[in-house]
Amino acid sequence: MIRSFVTFTAVVLTALSITARAPNIIFILADDLGYGDLSALGQKRFKTPHIDALADEGMLFTQCYSGSTVCAPSRCSLLTGLHTGHAFVRGNAEVQPEGQSSMPADTVTVAHLLKKAGYKTAVFGKWGLGAPNSDSEPLKMGFDRFYGYNCQRLAHHYYPYFLWDNNQREILWGNVGVECNDYAPDLIQAQTLRFIEENRDKPFFCYYAIVQPHAEMFAPESYMRKFRGKFGEEKAYRGTDQGPMFRRGPYGSQSEPRAAFAAMVSLLDDDVGEITAKLRELDIDKDTLIIFTSDNGPHREGGHDPEYFNSSASQRGFKRDLYEGGIHVPMIARWPGKIRPSTTTDHLTAFWDILPTLTDIAGVAASEKIDGISFLPTLMNHSGQRQHDYLYWEFHEQGGRVALRQGKWKAVRYNVATRPNAPLELYDLSTDPGETNNLAAQHPELTARFNTLLKEARIPSHTPKFNFPGPAKR
Repeated sequence: MIRSFVTFTAVVLTALSITARAPNIIFILADDLGYGDLSALGQKRFKTPHIDALADEGMLFTQCYSGSTVCAPSRCSLLTGLHTGHAFVRGNAEVQPEGQSSMPADTVTVAHLLKKAGYKTAVFGKWGLGAPNSDSEPLKMGFDRFYGYNCQRLAHHYYPYFLWDNNQREILWGNVGVECNDYAPDLIQAQTLRFIEENRDKPFFCYYAIVQPHAEMFAPESYMRKFRGKFGEEKAYRGTDQGPMFRRGPYGSQSEPRAAFAAMVSLLDDDVGEITAKLRELDIDKDTLIIFTSDNGPHREGGHDPEYFNSSASQRGFKRDLYEGGIHVPMIARWPGKIRPSTTTDHLTAFWDILPTLTDIAGVAASEKIDGISFLPTLMNHSGQRQHDYLYWEFHEQGGRVALRQGKWKAVRYNVATRPNAPLELYDLSTDPGETNNLAAQHPELTARFNTLLKEARIPSHTPKFNFPGPAKR
């Protein structure tokens, strides 16, 4: 059920002791980074020391879920506070020659609300929520600054022909033809650090949508050298290296995909380390909340071998699944002097909780009806944390999928586009986190309840492709 947003302004002012200004917020969103891809969460093949340090200095969420199991709907949920049963963007919908389908012009994002609270707002990296000149390109969705890829399809490429600098294309002359001289993540990182430095004296919201480690599996040679030959015999991936589709979506070839994956995550980790170092250098470290997470589970594209790296942390499924491997993601929050270091929480949260949490912190109300619940009390180690009745997801590829979690129980249904009443799968995550034992037959009363909740959780979409043939309440 959609909840009306309620602020915790009094709690915020007391708990955070905000006097002169609200805190800076840096929200770092990795792309297709699995729950098991951080050494703090069990990764054994390589280390992520800078991201691990965020957990050592802050709070690790062990029960965080993404907005969806693919890019665009997950980011829509993050920015709007709505789950995929209510959000406008519920799947990846491409626009040619560049971009994805847009959100309505009157969409209210967390950037709009933070801007209202006096924040300078910026998004760096991958957008994916509205083509250039559409109703929902970044500068129309509450952001003062944008640098990166508008289109998530073109963001497959680490040596693109151009990036967007606000609403102007910046040609990357070092990548003309088949050249590979301008590594886009490095350019995006530089602009991110510049934004932080330029706004050190006023509150800012930096949404850093990092493109690593999504395919294609490319990293600079300086990082490849660190991992080359360390992961046994490599299975080369043959992709698209010339022709009309070159750098227009299909991934490029990679002869060492395992080394490339470790190199990409290592570079991502170093980028995080540069950000925390910059905050210390500018003496704004204690004035800045950093949240780090991933948009969905690990991919199996471009030659990546997530089984080898145990990227799903022994959970079932990968990107595009609604099993845990596709939507259970790492999340870390660090705020020196406010969040207790080296703490862990099992508070059940999802991406639609980000908007109310950040607006709570900023002390601004959101008038839109949303699905999210602020987890600020959890961050501050206060009592009174509200809980979700349930979490809901839907996915509109590969036959259609829906899932719902309530407490320890998780319900999953596949192929709903062709079989809306297909048998429901039911799992007890407290004893079966790998979702191996379907208990639906043993708990008919729970199965019936979840069937009802799955119908109530969504409203019809105005976009026909995001509707299943089964019943739904408007």
